[in-house]
Amino acid sequence: MRDCYKILGVPHTASAAEIRRAYRQKAKILHPDLSHSDSEAFRQLVEAYETLSDAKARSLFDEKYKWSKNGPHFRTSGGTFDYRAWLLEQADDECYAKLIFFDLIHSREDDAVAEFKKMNMERPTFKLQHWFTKEDFMDYGYILAEELVMRQEYYDAVILLEQIMKMEFEYNYFKFFFEEVQSLARHVLRNNIEQSVNDELAIDAWERALDLRLGKNDDAFFLNKMADAYENIGDKKTAAICREEAIAVLQQAG
Repeated sequence: MRDCYKILGVPHTASAAEIRRAYRQKAKILHPDLSHSDSEAFRQLVEAYETLSDAKARSLFDEKYKWSKNGPHFRTSGGTFDYRAWLLEQADDECYAKLIFFDLIHSREDDAVAEFKKMNMERPTFKLQHWFTKEDFMDYGYILAEELVMRQEYYDAVILLEQIMKMEFEYNYFKFFFEEVQSLARHVLRNNIEQSVNDELAIDAWERALDLRLGKNDDAFFLNKMADAYENIGDKKTAAICREEAIAVLQQAG
């Protein structure tokens, strides 16, 4: 059996986030539709990712090769500089942003989600994208969005996905992986937002969705949902406008 870690180009101690990012980066180089690379190399990459992205399969793979996996640690007895502790002591947005992604790739996903939510609530102008390269923000930002969805933090996931998707429109980084990003955003906006937040926040989420180019049918769906929410809060005039716009969008779609 081939060394899955070597194929992906990650160490044996790589976190799930690092594995996902490495796969996306290599897939964009090796995918037959995007390059003239050997399709066998791409097949091996997919197999390696499928093995390491599944916890049970990865455990069996590691056991077979008798690899020693040491969990991440942040302080040693010799007084080594503790980067995470230092970040926690700071109060600026840059350090909080770096702390979020540091925890995300060091198997502290719960901490990363809690820190992100805290910053969104306490500092309305906080944006992760200000402190990272586009590649790092889009890769790790999407992984963080997935973690938010897993924890039913749907509104925060929408806010983050919106930033990632708008950057993709300008930068074209995810390429064929962008379908996964769109699919996640569409699922959350259609199935999860309505029951997870109040009407005002739901309206905000659906209004943001209208700029995400998900499709005419989706836009009509969001407009009708906005109309329902406006009716719930007693604004029948705006509700009527939303329903008219939904009809117009469907007519444009043919």
